[in-house]
Order: sequence, then structure tokens, then C-alpha cells
Amino acid sequence: MQKRNKIIYWVLTIFLSIGMLAGGVQQMLQIGGYNEIITKLHYPLYLLTILGIWKILGVIAILIPKFPLLKEWAYAGFFFVMSGAAISHLAVGQNFAEAIPSLILLTVTVLSWYFRPSNRKLTSKNDL
Repeated sequence: MQKRNKIIYWVLTIFLSIGMLAGGVQQMLQIGGYNEIITKLHYPLYLLTILGIWKILGVIAILIPKFPLLKEWAYAGFFFVMSGAAISHLAVGQNFAEAIPSLILLTVTVLSWYFRPSNRKLTSKNDL
């Protein structure tokens, strides 16, 4: 069971990392149609650069060994960014299909966090 959970964790985490890294780089550089998306959501374009940098740093945080508190922050950041993206699409009246990519990454974020091995969890005040 522990081996199965570790495999699930790494499959989900690699998928999450690729998705966040690809999106983060495109957002940071403002390429790949993100300018149009962010404009339709009524956000300023500079937000893309901020989100892109945070996503890249978040991927680094969840992949490097140790630093469990940093990992918790990265997962929380991914959760807020992806839930915020999904809600933003719906709040401006877009089709539910526009929110699906965000909802997929939100689900993968939660599952990766849930299945993370004990050595990647915050367990005591010593981990702070």
C-alpha cells in the first residue's frame, strides 16, 4: 500500500509540476494566449508575470527534498491560484469548459498533497 501511494504521489506530482511549470513559463513571458485569457477575466497583464514566477518557484519547492513547510506553502499557493482561476472564469460568465483546466490542476494539487510521503509532510515544530 505504501509503495502504491508513493507511485500515485509521483505520477500526480510530475503531472502537476509539468502543468504548473509550462503555465508558469508561458505566463511569466506572457506568451501562449495568456494575455487574451487574463484580459477576458479583467485582470491586469502584470499579474501574469507574478503568477508565472510563483508557479515556477512552487514547482521547485514541491520537488526538492526536505523543507516541508515550504512545500505546504507551495501546495496552498497552487490551491489558491487554481481555485481562483476556476472561479474567475465562472464569475465573468464564461462557459464551464473554460474552467476545466484549472479544476484539473486543482484536483491534482489536492491529490498530490494528500498522497505525499511522510518525509515530505510537516510533522512537528522542528520542521518549521
